[in-house]
Amino acid sequence: QVQLIESGGGWVQAGGSLRLSCAASGRTFSSYNMGWFRQAPGKERGFVAGILWSGGSTDYEDSVKGRFTISRDNAKNTVYLQMNSLKPEDTAVYYCAATTNSYNYANRRYAYWGQGTQVTVSS
Repeated sequence: QVQLIESGGGWVQAGGSLRLSCAASGRTFSSYNMGWFRQAPGKERGFVAGILWSGGSTDYEDSVKGRFTISRDNAKNTVYLQMNSLKPEDTAVYYCAATTNSYNYANRRYAYWGQGTQVTVSS
């Protein structure tokens, strides 16, 4: 079972940028499709971005298209989320997620989760 640890969260003013990182344990990171989700206080967890195990395909929620970029470095067992032009509505706990199943990836369903990292965007 893969273990995921997020980092890079923090406070930023609207219009600023942050880069989140997710480090995965083990030697089979390249087998996993990876994703990012977020959850604001009082709201349900929502999908943000996903990337295929090979990096050959990406998937973004509409509200972050053109602002966020997901990428991965399989040699480092790490997935990234570059967040630019941040808005107050981006404030949430961001979670790294993983799945080995292509169907689940296509349907934005993930089996493994990190503990989350807080992102706060001020107006």
